[in-house]
Amino acid sequence: MHMHLDALKPGQSAIIDRIHAEQALSQRLSALGFRAGKKLEVIRQAAFNGPLHVRIGSTDVIIRLLDAKAIHVHLLSNQTESTTA
Repeated sequence: MHMHLDALKPGQSAIIDRIHAEQALSQRLSALGFRAGKKLEVIRQAAFNGPLHVRIGSTDVIIRLLDAKAIHVHLLSNQTESTTA
């Protein structure tokens, strides 16, 4: 399933498809490890719709939701968009 990083919930993992952002943001994200083909995991989201704590490899990054919207990912196949009980 394809989506933007900001739509992932804590505990979900995905692979980065592409980053669609202005050059400055794209370069900053690349320097932090956000590149096509890289696996990432959402660790937590701050309260009140705050930033995401994301793990890429062994690197933890806090990213604003606005910036996370520029990162297109596909959810790993063993996960669903929402959990059902």
